[in-house]
Amino acid sequence: MTTHAPPFTDIAQLTSALRGSGYALLRPADVATLAGCSLAELNTLVASWEHLAPDNYLKDGGNYRRRRHSCFIQDGATLTQTAHRAHWQPVEYNALHGGMHRLFEPVDPATVALPAWGKLLRALGDACSRVRAGQPWYVEAHQFRIDTLEGIGRPTPEGAHRDGVDFVAVLLVGRSHVKGGETRIFEAEGPDGKRFTMLEPWTLILLDDATVIHESTPIQPEGENGHRDTLVLTWRTGGFQGDTE
Repeated sequence: MTTHAPPFTDIAQLTSALRGSGYALLRPADVATLAGCSLAELNTLVASWEHLAPDNYLKDGGNYRRRRHSCFIQDGATLTQTAHRAHWQPVEYNALHGGMHRLFEPVDPATVALPAWGKLLRALGDACSRVRAGQPWYVEAHQFRIDTLEGIGRPTPEGAHRDGVDFVAVLLVGRSHVKGGETRIFEAEGPDGKRFTMLEPWTLILLDDATVIHESTPIQPEGENGHRDTLVLTWRTGGFQGDTE
């Protein structure tokens, strides 16, 4: 595995990068361009991370994660929020929390109503469709805050993993008074890997979930009220995980 500066992808190479290496890392300005909005518009979403609910399902005994979760279906240009539902993953993809129907608080309706929310989700879904025709997409949206109020916070307590979907996007919304939180990507069927730290808000890593395995390393405090905020989005064909479980 090599360690170096973030290996950013030219936005014009987004599709070819996903097809070739299984991931694309975009600069914030390019994320805004892709979404068809300004960074200021994306920043209208940020305040909602101050109102996330505790994750009461952590099996490692921690209290470091707050989150909200909602589901959508994207069919062409139409993005429709579904009735609120539990998040479910098989144990094959999440050894720590798999097999559990975890019902989290939904994303605040006021957040979903912001223009930037729909623009971002639709644009990323369209990017996925350029790689693999799969619409309608079954989309899950997760707002996460990992804090260091009790010491170490773990963005991925399950370790390096796949999500059992088609595509995964991780957007850094912000980080404050922490160190760590390094993103690590591994070939699912090979030895190659990359490691880098997303530092600037609205940096995006978009992953082909069948091709790469990913994780984020723990964060440690560097001052008071340390935290790392992310928006994790997944796209899956055929239905949501857990529909038949």
